[in-house]
Amino acid sequence: MTSDRISELTLAEQASLTSGATSWTTTPVRDAVRALTLSDGPHGIRRPAEDGPGVSFLGASLPATCYPPAVTLGSSWDTDLARRVGTALAREASVFGVDVVLGPGVNIKRSPLCGRNFEYLSEDPHVSGRMGAAVVTGIQSLGIGACVKHFAANNQETERMRVSADVDERTLRELYLPAFEHIVREAAPYTVMCSYNRVNGVHASQHRELLTGILREEWGFDGLVMSDWGAVNDRVAALAAGLDLEMPPTGTDDEIVTAVEEGRLEAAAVATAAERVLRLRDRVDRAERLAAWDTDAHHELAREAARDGAVLLKNDGGLLPLDPQANQRVAVIGEFARTPRYQGHGSSRVTPTRVDTAWDALRAQAGPDLALAFAPGFTLDGAPDAVLATEAVALAAESDTVLLFLGLPDTAETEGLDRADIALPAEQVELLRHVAAVCPRVAVVLANGSVVSVAEWQDDAAAVLETWLGGQAGGSAVADLLFGAHSPSGKLTESIPLRLQDTPSYPHFPGQDGHSVYGEGRYVGYRHYDTVDLPVAYPFGHGLSYTTFRYDDLEVERTGENTWTARVTVTNTGPRGGAEVVQLYLAVDEPRPTRPRHELRGFAKLRLEPGASGRAEFHLTGRDLARWSTTRGGWRIDPGTFTVEVGASSRDIRLRSWLRTPGDGVLDPLTPQSSLGEWLAHPIGSAVLAEHLADLPFASTLAESDAQLLATAVQVPLLKFTGFGLGVTRAHITALVAEVAERQKR
Repeated sequence: MTSDRISELTLAEQASLTSGATSWTTTPVRDAVRALTLSDGPHGIRRPAEDGPGVSFLGASLPATCYPPAVTLGSSWDTDLARRVGTALAREASVFGVDVVLGPGVNIKRSPLCGRNFEYLSEDPHVSGRMGAAVVTGIQSLGIGACVKHFAANNQETERMRVSADVDERTLRELYLPAFEHIVREAAPYTVMCSYNRVNGVHASQHRELLTGILREEWGFDGLVMSDWGAVNDRVAALAAGLDLEMPPTGTDDEIVTAVEEGRLEAAAVATAAERVLRLRDRVDRAERLAAWDTDAHHELAREAARDGAVLLKNDGGLLPLDPQANQRVAVIGEFARTPRYQGHGSSRVTPTRVDTAWDALRAQAGPDLALAFAPGFTLDGAPDAVLATEAVALAAESDTVLLFLGLPDTAETEGLDRADIALPAEQVELLRHVAAVCPRVAVVLANGSVVSVAEWQDDAAAVLETWLGGQAGGSAVADLLFGAHSPSGKLTESIPLRLQDTPSYPHFPGQDGHSVYGEGRYVGYRHYDTVDLPVAYPFGHGLSYTTFRYDDLEVERTGENTWTARVTVTNTGPRGGAEVVQLYLAVDEPRPTRPRHELRGFAKLRLEPGASGRAEFHLTGRDLARWSTTRGGWRIDPGTFTVEVGASSRDIRLRSWLRTPGDGVLDPLTPQSSLGEWLAHPIGSAVLAEHLADLPFASTLAESDAQLLATAVQVPLLKFTGFGLGVTRAHITALVAEVAERQKR
């Protein structure tokens, strides 16, 4: 239903509202409808200095706080932190006059090769959904609009403008849509951005089932759907499917008018889209408008996020933290310590207000007796430099400890291109080997936006700290962790495989002939590795601390029909304060896998002082137990037993309990094509069979059959028994189906 204000506009004016006026603004109409300003901003507001007709990721933008990208924020597993970062983004957007922040990105990390993984939160939809919802809540707490992207199945950059993500319905529903669904239902984002790619052959920008059927009619989304920049291929088809706003403008508004005049497009569809643009304006017009933000406070928030998102992968012998007051010689090696890599390339690239370097921060925090010395060790462009390497090894040989900063070059991870491998540059690995040969106390500090392989070199390092991309304050955050001012508390939101070839999407990624077949189905990341018990370098959810935690007293209490509450006590048993991410997984008990081995269904981050205990509480619903039924076309809860697992990672399960569900009580209809086994398992169908077929040769033949024949028979559709000379006719089958249907109505 549209408002009177829309009916007062001409068709041409309504059509103009459904496309932008410039690269970053919507179209104003008369004096009544102002233009809205949109801005990239998943981890910082990228407000162009000038808004010209073209879209440039390299043009000048106004200085804003560069927070750690989603790869780092996600690894914090801290929804309160994510909310506070979202609120800070809104403050800066308000100062810049921005109405909608184009973020967060919540696409699943299907493959570590995706060039845009640094913009995404996790390989798991539960983490992505909860952390993404927190960012949206923070942004919209000040009335600025958030834009959840990229909807949907946008999991690679190769051929991203046209590739078809060929994904089965169950995988789409259980893995690639739930994060979006949770955010829509729980955080009510003002806008959603459709992706470039096709989904099962249909461009996302004109995919009616996604944009209208699922997003609006099923999930209840009442906001605006905009295109990714340049994602529209057919304005008329896109608008008819549920796309409200094309960005940037292509000058094709007349196509909309002509389509209505020729009867190819309903006028109501144009009016509805225009109304949604006005509704967005109404919402953002209530936003709190600020004149300035506290740049120091925002910088400190960026530092906190970088600190909480860093993951301590390894710490043999307690090498870390270093004592900043100790009398020792510490070599800081690696150009990244002096020239940090703190964000990725592409539309999310921010001009920071300042940048902290680890080298400066380490010197600022070191005591007078700690001798720090620096050597670059390698070039950032990967060009071999024997002199730099030789100088670095010489410095290591005369040092007590080496802090070796390694990572991926700036060009390795970028929007628009996928990676070819997951290896660190060869010259960096070679430098590590030479350094480790002369100094056994080596701590590697990584800077990368997506998984890098560690298996081939980690034995040369006593400690490995994965800092991902730390944003503008990442250098100070690293110093905080290395010197023990804070204990690492980040956990992996993506598994680190031993080899690229072990990744489940390896045989399918990135596809061929315009199609990327999601042949691995739901078995992405830990869902694959844990189900087939494949060794990994580090599992999903892994992350060490400078302290230790004990898990006790797991309780699972049924609180209603298919609802439970699980509680567990966690105690800090070590010498330092720290935070533990408590993870809850559900595993269905079944004789052979029809689902992943287990799936994350809850997490909580507890901050505890030494000796203190905290209680983590998780609320489970039937949806947590459900699977998508293609037969039913909806969610289904099968009766059975589930194992409740609580632990520190997907492979560090500390406690287990169980719950049993009677299922959802919904009986699927039986048809002539339903198998004998399905009839026998069906409470009504089995009774009807017993009543109507007891006196037929069919029943006695089954009773006299051996186990092998029976095992075969239960797989046969009931209708097929009419052709085996068993005395069963099509009339019998028709009567059986009708009887079952009649009893189910009662």
